[in-house]
Amino acid sequence: MSRVVLVTGGARGIGLACARAFADAGNQVAITYRSAPPSGDDAVGLLCVTCDVTDTEQVAAAFTRIEEELGPVEVLISNAGITDDGLVLRMGDDSFSAVLDTNLTGGFRVAKRAIQKMMRARFGRIIFISSVVGSTGQAGQANYSASKAGLVGLARSLAREFASRSITVNVVAPGPITTEMTAALGEDRQTAITDAVPLGRFGSPQEVAATVAFLASDAAGYITGAVVPVDGGLGMGPT
Repeated sequence: MSRVVLVTGGARGIGLACARAFADAGNQVAITYRSAPPSGDDAVGLLCVTCDVTDTEQVAAAFTRIEEELGPVEVLISNAGITDDGLVLRMGDDSFSAVLDTNLTGGFRVAKRAIQKMMRARFGRIIFISSVVGSTGQAGQANYSASKAGLVGLARSLAREFASRSITVNVVAPGPITTEMTAALGEDRQTAITDAVPLGRFGSPQEVAATVAFLASDAAGYITGAVVPVDGGLGMGPT
């Protein structure tokens, strides 16, 4: 069955891989982006809407446009996020707050708006993209780790609140994934990360997208409040 799907932060990386997986499967897919939309083949079949998830009015406007052009959002993938790394003693309040506002409060904003129509339809799928560091922590990423950990509490609270309306809410927690962000890391750092992953490699955005697509499917209708790692075993910790 074709669904109306929204992927926030869908212009590249994991978000774009999710958008393409849903579009290629015949769904009606919208993405939000903040700076530049995808181009060429990547953009085929996607409704690209500019939206800063830290702005409630922009979120409302984006949903209104999607609803007018595609219909109410039935599947929400909350993926938009930023990093602003630094050691805690050097991290300013603004840096900490900005990452939480985008990654965590932004997820709250889009989920709240999507749920309004999902409740009426008595159906919905919400999937938050978290991170392995939400459970393991990471030096230099206190703000990012805190925001990703917060998504778990948010998701499980929503899962309990809206289960009676057949709305499932789950979390996918990727580990090291091959994206523009990880490609910018130095060779030594990439090697160190690979050595820490039991499967011995970085994952692909498509592997994350496959997990997201399953959680959004009818086959996953009895899964809610779950945190699904896609991290090559990294989240298990050292042997």
